[in-house]
Amino acid sequence: MTLRSLQVTDLRCLRNVELALDPAFTFISGPNASGKTSLLEAIYLLGRGRSFRTRRLEHLIAHGRDRFVVFGEVNRDDRIIPAGIEGSVKGLRARIDGQAAKSLAELAVALPTQVIDPEVHKLIEEGPSRRRRFLDWGVFHVEPGFVGHWQTYQQALRQRNAALKSRQPRNVVSVWDSELVRHGEILSGARQRYLDDLRPLVAEVGRMLLGRDVTLQFRSGWHRGTPLAEALSSSWEADRERGSTLVGPQRAELVVQIGGVLARDVVSRGQQKLLAATLLMAQLKLFSADSAVKPILLLDDPAAELDSERLSVLLEQVRHQPVQLVVTSLSENPGVFGTPGARFRCNAGQLTPY
Repeated sequence: MTLRSLQVTDLRCLRNVELALDPAFTFISGPNASGKTSLLEAIYLLGRGRSFRTRRLEHLIAHGRDRFVVFGEVNRDDRIIPAGIEGSVKGLRARIDGQAAKSLAELAVALPTQVIDPEVHKLIEEGPSRRRRFLDWGVFHVEPGFVGHWQTYQQALRQRNAALKSRQPRNVVSVWDSELVRHGEILSGARQRYLDDLRPLVAEVGRMLLGRDVTLQFRSGWHRGTPLAEALSSSWEADRERGSTLVGPQRAELVVQIGGVLARDVVSRGQQKLLAATLLMAQLKLFSADSAVKPILLLDDPAAELDSERLSVLLEQVRHQPVQLVVTSLSENPGVFGTPGARFRCNAGQLTPY
Protein backbone atom coordinates (compact mmCIF):
# COMPACT_ATOMS: atom_id res chain seq x y z
CA MET A 1 0.00 0.00 0.00
CA THR A 2 1.52 3.33 -1.09
CA LEU A 3 0.34 6.87 -1.75
CA ARG A 4 0.50 7.25 -5.53
CA SER A 5 -0.61 10.86 -5.96
CA LEU A 6 -1.60 13.91 -3.92
CA GLN A 7 -3.69 16.99 -4.67
CA VAL A 8 -3.84 19.88 -2.20
CA THR A 9 -6.20 22.84 -2.48
CA ASP A 10 -6.18 25.93 -0.24
CA LEU A 11 -4.14 24.47 2.60
CA ARG A 12 -1.93 27.21 4.06
CA CYS A 13 0.14 28.58 1.14
CA LEU A 14 -0.70 25.64 -1.12
CA ARG A 15 -3.46 26.95 -3.37
CA ASN A 16 -3.50 24.21 -6.01
CA VAL A 17 -0.69 21.65 -5.92
CA GLU A 18 -0.44 18.19 -7.46
CA LEU A 19 2.35 15.64 -7.27
CA ALA A 20 3.01 12.02 -8.11
CA LEU A 21 4.91 10.26 -5.33
CA ASP A 22 7.47 7.51 -5.72
CA PRO A 23 6.55 4.29 -3.90
CA ALA A 24 9.97 4.27 -2.22
CA PHE A 25 11.48 7.76 -1.90
CA THR A 26 10.24 11.26 -2.77
CA PHE A 27 12.50 14.28 -2.16
CA ILE A 28 11.20 17.87 -1.87
CA SER A 29 13.64 20.79 -1.62
CA GLY A 30 13.13 24.51 -1.22
CA PRO A 31 13.77 27.53 0.99
CA ASN A 32 12.18 28.19 4.35
CA ALA A 33 8.47 29.15 4.28
CA SER A 34 8.10 27.78 0.75
CA GLY A 35 5.40 25.23 1.60
CA LYS A 36 7.52 22.07 2.04
CA THR A 37 6.28 21.32 5.54
CA SER A 38 2.71 22.10 4.47
CA LEU A 39 2.98 19.33 1.87
CA LEU A 40 4.00 16.87 4.59
CA GLU A 41 1.17 18.22 6.72
CA ALA A 42 -1.27 17.48 3.89
CA ILE A 43 -0.08 13.87 3.69
CA TYR A 44 -0.31 13.56 7.47
CA LEU A 45 -3.87 14.93 7.43
CA LEU A 46 -4.81 12.33 4.85
CA GLY A 47 -3.34 9.56 7.00
CA ARG A 48 -4.31 10.76 10.48
CA GLY A 49 -7.25 13.13 10.16
CA ARG A 50 -5.34 15.82 12.02
CA SER A 51 -2.30 18.07 11.67
CA PHE A 52 1.04 17.55 13.39
CA ARG A 53 1.47 21.35 13.63
CA THR A 54 -1.79 22.73 15.02
CA ARG A 55 -5.12 21.73 16.55
CA ARG A 56 -6.93 24.71 15.05
CA LEU A 57 -8.49 23.99 11.68
CA GLU A 58 -8.76 27.67 10.79
CA HIS A 59 -4.95 27.88 10.77
CA LEU A 60 -4.83 25.32 7.96
CA ILE A 61 -7.21 27.12 5.60
CA ALA A 62 -5.60 29.46 3.06
CA HIS A 63 -6.25 33.16 3.65
CA GLY A 64 -9.51 34.28 2.09
CA ARG A 65 -10.83 30.75 1.61
CA ASP A 66 -13.44 28.86 3.59
CA ARG A 67 -12.08 25.31 3.38
CA PHE A 68 -9.14 23.13 2.34
CA VAL A 69 -9.19 19.84 0.48
CA VAL A 70 -6.57 17.09 0.37
CA PHE A 71 -7.10 14.23 -2.07
CA GLY A 72 -4.91 11.20 -2.67
CA GLU A 73 -4.85 7.96 -4.58
CA VAL A 74 -3.71 4.93 -2.58
CA ASN A 75 -2.33 1.93 -4.42
CA ARG A 76 -3.40 -1.19 -2.57
CA ASP A 77 -3.09 -4.69 -4.03
CA ASP A 78 -2.92 -3.27 -7.57
CA ARG A 79 -6.14 -1.35 -6.98
CA ILE A 80 -6.38 2.43 -6.76
CA ILE A 81 -8.39 3.66 -3.78
CA PRO A 82 -9.32 7.36 -3.65
CA ALA A 83 -9.19 9.06 -0.27
CA GLY A 84 -9.91 12.65 0.60
CA ILE A 85 -10.34 14.98 3.55
CA GLU A 86 -12.00 18.39 3.66
CA GLY A 87 -11.62 20.86 6.49
CA SER A 88 -13.54 24.01 7.39
CA VAL A 89 -14.49 25.87 10.54
CA LYS A 90 -17.35 23.37 10.81
CA GLY A 91 -14.95 20.46 11.16
CA LEU A 92 -13.45 17.67 9.08
CA ARG A 93 -15.08 15.30 6.61
CA ALA A 94 -13.39 12.32 4.97
CA ARG A 95 -14.24 9.98 2.11
CA ILE A 96 -12.55 6.69 1.30
CA ASP A 97 -13.19 4.67 -1.84
CA GLY A 98 -16.25 6.75 -2.67
CA GLN A 99 -17.87 6.38 0.75
CA ALA A 100 -18.13 8.84 3.62
CA ALA A 101 -15.83 7.72 6.43
CA LYS A 102 -17.71 6.84 9.60
CA SER A 103 -14.69 7.86 11.63
CA LEU A 104 -11.37 9.56 10.93
CA ALA A 105 -9.71 6.40 12.24
CA GLU A 106 -10.54 4.83 8.87
CA LEU A 107 -7.90 7.10 7.33
CA ALA A 108 -5.22 5.44 9.45
CA VAL A 109 -6.19 2.06 8.00
CA ALA A 110 -6.01 3.38 4.43
CA LEU A 111 -2.77 5.32 4.88
CA PRO A 112 -0.69 4.66 8.04
CA THR A 113 1.58 7.68 8.49
CA GLN A 114 4.34 8.78 10.86
CA VAL A 115 6.39 11.98 10.96
CA ILE A 116 9.77 13.07 12.32
CA ASP A 117 9.74 16.87 12.34
CA PRO A 118 11.47 19.68 14.27
CA GLU A 119 8.86 19.35 17.04
CA VAL A 120 9.37 15.61 17.51
CA HIS A 121 11.09 16.25 20.87
CA LYS A 122 7.66 17.07 22.33
CA LEU A 123 6.92 13.34 22.37
CA ILE A 124 9.43 13.19 25.24
CA GLU A 125 9.22 16.69 26.68
CA GLU A 126 5.47 17.18 27.01
CA GLY A 127 2.81 15.44 29.09
CA PRO A 128 1.27 11.97 28.75
CA SER A 129 -1.29 12.72 26.02
CA ARG A 130 1.24 12.71 23.15
CA ARG A 131 2.73 9.43 24.30
CA ARG A 132 -0.76 7.90 24.65
CA ARG A 133 -1.47 8.87 21.02
CA PHE A 134 1.86 7.36 19.99
CA LEU A 135 1.04 4.15 21.84
CA ASP A 136 -2.53 3.94 20.58
CA TRP A 137 -1.50 4.42 16.93
CA GLY A 138 0.61 1.30 17.24
CA VAL A 139 -2.02 -0.71 19.11
CA PHE A 140 -4.68 0.26 16.57
CA HIS A 141 -2.69 -1.29 13.74
CA VAL A 142 -2.06 -4.63 15.45
CA GLU A 143 -5.43 -4.99 17.20
CA PRO A 144 -8.17 -3.80 14.80
CA GLY A 145 -10.88 -4.04 17.48
CA PHE A 146 -9.02 -1.54 19.65
CA VAL A 147 -10.53 1.57 18.06
CA GLY A 148 -14.11 0.35 18.68
CA HIS A 149 -13.41 -0.21 22.37
CA TRP A 150 -11.67 3.19 22.54
CA GLN A 151 -14.64 4.99 20.98
CA THR A 152 -17.16 3.27 23.27
CA TYR A 153 -15.00 4.03 26.31
CA GLN A 154 -14.67 7.70 25.35
CA GLN A 155 -18.43 8.03 24.89
CA ALA A 156 -19.13 6.51 28.32
CA LEU A 157 -16.42 8.70 29.88
CA ARG A 158 -17.99 11.86 28.44
CA GLN A 159 -21.37 10.87 29.84
CA ARG A 160 -19.94 10.09 33.27
CA ASN A 161 -17.98 13.35 33.39
CA ALA A 162 -21.07 15.30 32.35
CA ALA A 163 -22.98 13.70 35.23
CA LEU A 164 -20.15 14.56 37.63
CA LYS A 165 -20.01 18.19 36.47
CA SER A 166 -23.76 18.59 36.92
CA ARG A 167 -23.46 17.23 40.48
CA GLN A 168 -25.61 14.17 39.88
CA PRO A 169 -25.87 11.67 42.76
CA ARG A 170 -23.62 8.63 42.86
CA ASN A 171 -26.26 6.20 41.63
CA VAL A 172 -26.67 8.27 38.44
CA VAL A 173 -22.93 8.73 37.85
CA SER A 174 -22.20 5.03 38.40
CA VAL A 175 -24.59 4.02 35.59
CA TRP A 176 -21.60 4.44 33.27
CA ASP A 177 -19.13 2.48 35.39
CA SER A 178 -19.77 -0.94 33.88
CA GLU A 179 -19.05 0.38 30.36
CA LEU A 180 -15.88 2.06 31.58
CA VAL A 181 -14.71 -1.08 33.34
CA ARG A 182 -15.40 -3.48 30.47
CA HIS A 183 -13.86 -1.42 27.71
CA GLY A 184 -11.20 0.23 29.88
CA GLU A 185 -9.65 -3.06 30.93
CA ILE A 186 -9.62 -4.24 27.30
CA LEU A 187 -7.85 -1.03 26.26
CA SER A 188 -5.30 -1.31 29.01
CA GLY A 189 -4.57 -4.96 28.24
CA ALA A 190 -4.05 -4.17 24.54
CA ARG A 191 -1.69 -1.32 25.39
CA GLN A 192 0.32 -3.53 27.73
CA ARG A 193 0.66 -6.32 25.15
CA TYR A 194 1.79 -3.87 22.50
CA LEU A 195 4.34 -2.31 24.81
CA ASP A 196 5.75 -5.73 25.71
CA ASP A 197 6.44 -6.28 21.99
CA LEU A 198 7.81 -2.76 21.48
CA ARG A 199 10.30 -2.74 24.37
CA PRO A 200 13.07 -4.88 22.83
CA LEU A 201 12.95 -2.89 19.59
CA VAL A 202 13.21 0.41 21.50
CA ALA A 203 16.22 -0.99 23.37
CA GLU A 204 17.85 -2.06 20.08
CA VAL A 205 17.29 1.21 18.22
CA GLY A 206 18.17 3.27 21.32
CA ARG A 207 21.60 1.66 21.53
CA MET A 208 22.19 2.51 17.87
CA LEU A 209 20.95 6.11 17.93
CA LEU A 210 21.91 7.14 21.47
CA GLY A 211 24.39 4.54 22.62
CA ARG A 212 22.43 4.20 25.86
CA ASP A 213 19.81 1.94 27.41
CA VAL A 214 16.27 3.13 26.70
CA THR A 215 13.45 1.48 28.64
CA LEU A 216 9.67 1.88 28.69
CA GLN A 217 7.18 1.44 31.49
CA PHE A 218 3.39 1.44 31.27
CA ARG A 219 1.11 2.95 33.89
CA SER A 220 -2.49 1.98 33.26
CA GLY A 221 -4.12 5.05 34.81
CA TRP A 222 -5.11 3.39 38.07
CA HIS A 223 -3.31 1.62 40.90
CA ARG A 224 -1.40 -1.44 39.72
CA GLY A 225 -3.00 -4.73 40.74
CA THR A 226 -6.35 -3.10 41.53
CA PRO A 227 -9.38 -3.90 39.31
CA LEU A 228 -10.69 -0.83 37.50
CA ALA A 229 -14.13 -1.27 39.14
CA GLU A 230 -12.52 -1.03 42.57
CA ALA A 231 -10.40 1.94 41.50
CA LEU A 232 -13.50 3.82 40.29
CA SER A 233 -15.29 3.12 43.54
CA SER A 234 -12.33 4.29 45.63
CA SER A 235 -12.01 7.46 43.56
CA TRP A 236 -15.64 8.52 43.97
CA GLU A 237 -15.07 11.33 46.47
CA ALA A 238 -12.16 12.78 44.48
CA ASP A 239 -14.13 12.49 41.22
CA ARG A 240 -17.10 14.28 42.76
CA GLU A 241 -14.88 17.06 44.10
CA ARG A 242 -13.10 17.59 40.76
CA GLY A 243 -16.14 16.98 38.55
CA SER A 244 -14.14 14.55 36.43
CA THR A 245 -13.16 10.87 36.32
CA LEU A 246 -9.63 10.66 37.71
CA VAL A 247 -8.82 6.99 37.06
CA GLY A 248 -8.89 4.92 33.89
CA PRO A 249 -7.13 4.57 30.52
CA GLN A 250 -7.53 8.30 29.83
CA ARG A 251 -4.94 8.81 32.60
CA ALA A 252 -2.48 6.19 31.32
CA GLU A 253 1.18 7.07 30.93
CA LEU A 254 4.04 5.74 28.84
CA VAL A 255 7.17 6.38 30.91
CA VAL A 256 10.40 6.70 28.94
CA GLN A 257 13.64 6.18 30.84
CA ILE A 258 17.25 6.42 29.75
CA GLY A 259 19.92 4.86 31.91
CA GLY A 260 17.19 4.05 34.45
CA VAL A 261 16.21 7.75 34.92
CA LEU A 262 13.16 9.62 33.63
CA ALA A 263 14.33 10.74 30.19
CA ARG A 264 12.94 14.26 30.02
CA ASP A 265 14.72 15.16 33.28
CA VAL A 266 18.23 14.26 32.10
CA VAL A 267 18.55 14.63 28.31
CA SER A 268 19.16 17.72 26.18
CA ARG A 269 16.80 18.98 23.46
CA GLY A 270 18.90 17.28 20.80
CA GLN A 271 18.87 14.01 22.72
CA GLN A 272 15.11 14.32 23.18
CA LYS A 273 14.79 14.44 19.39
CA LEU A 274 16.95 11.34 19.01
CA LEU A 275 14.99 9.60 21.73
CA ALA A 276 11.67 10.44 20.07
CA ALA A 277 13.08 9.21 16.75
CA THR A 278 14.08 6.01 18.56
CA LEU A 279 10.47 5.40 19.64
CA LEU A 280 9.11 6.10 16.16
CA MET A 281 11.66 3.92 14.37
CA ALA A 282 11.06 1.06 16.80
CA GLN A 283 7.32 1.43 16.22
CA LEU A 284 7.81 1.23 12.45
CA LYS A 285 9.95 -1.89 12.89
CA LEU A 286 7.15 -3.53 14.86
CA PHE A 287 4.53 -2.33 12.39
CA SER A 288 6.43 -3.85 9.47
CA ALA A 289 6.81 -7.16 11.30
CA ASP A 290 3.05 -7.44 11.89
CA SER A 291 1.65 -6.03 8.65
CA ALA A 292 2.09 -6.34 4.89
CA VAL A 293 1.12 -2.66 4.56
CA LYS A 294 3.90 -0.16 3.80
CA PRO A 295 3.53 2.91 6.06
CA ILE A 296 4.58 6.43 5.06
CA LEU A 297 7.44 8.06 6.95
CA LEU A 298 7.67 11.85 6.63
CA LEU A 299 11.04 13.48 7.44
CA ASP A 300 10.87 17.26 7.67
CA ASP A 301 14.38 18.64 7.02
CA PRO A 302 16.09 16.17 9.39
CA ALA A 303 19.57 17.48 8.49
CA ALA A 304 18.67 20.68 10.36
CA GLU A 305 17.90 18.72 13.52
CA LEU A 306 20.62 16.05 13.68
CA ASP A 307 24.38 16.10 13.31
CA SER A 308 25.82 14.17 10.36
CA GLU A 309 26.81 11.13 12.45
CA ARG A 310 23.38 10.69 14.06
CA LEU A 311 21.61 11.49 10.80
CA SER A 312 23.55 8.71 9.09
CA VAL A 313 22.62 6.25 11.86
CA LEU A 314 18.95 7.27 11.61
CA LEU A 315 18.95 6.92 7.84
CA GLU A 316 20.53 3.50 8.15
CA GLN A 317 17.55 2.52 10.29
CA VAL A 318 15.15 4.00 7.72
CA ARG A 319 16.79 2.10 4.85
CA HIS A 320 16.02 -1.20 6.55
CA GLN A 321 12.34 -0.40 6.93
CA PRO A 322 9.74 -1.10 4.21
CA VAL A 323 8.38 2.46 4.31
CA GLN A 324 7.38 4.99 1.68
CA LEU A 325 9.76 7.83 2.49
CA VAL A 326 9.03 11.51 1.84
CA VAL A 327 11.83 13.93 2.80
CA THR A 328 12.01 17.73 2.72
CA SER A 329 15.28 19.65 2.70
CA LEU A 330 16.70 23.14 2.29
CA SER A 331 19.37 21.63 0.05
CA GLU A 332 18.70 20.33 -3.46
CA ASN A 333 21.23 17.56 -2.87
CA PRO A 334 19.66 14.44 -1.32
CA GLY A 335 23.11 13.50 0.00
CA VAL A 336 22.94 10.70 2.55
CA PHE A 337 19.32 9.98 1.64
CA GLY A 338 20.34 8.32 -1.61
CA THR A 339 18.70 8.66 -5.01
CA PRO A 340 15.02 9.64 -4.94
CA GLY A 341 12.54 8.15 -7.35
CA ALA A 342 10.75 11.51 -7.54
CA ARG A 343 12.07 14.96 -6.68
CA PHE A 344 10.49 18.40 -6.59
CA ARG A 345 11.38 22.01 -5.90
CA CYS A 346 8.94 23.94 -3.74
CA ASN A 347 8.81 27.73 -3.78
CA ALA A 348 6.05 30.13 -2.70
CA GLY A 349 3.54 27.31 -2.53
CA GLN A 350 4.29 26.05 -6.03
CA LEU A 351 5.82 22.67 -6.90
CA THR A 352 8.09 21.90 -9.84
CA PRO A 353 9.49 18.44 -10.70
CA TYR A 354 13.18 18.21 -11.59
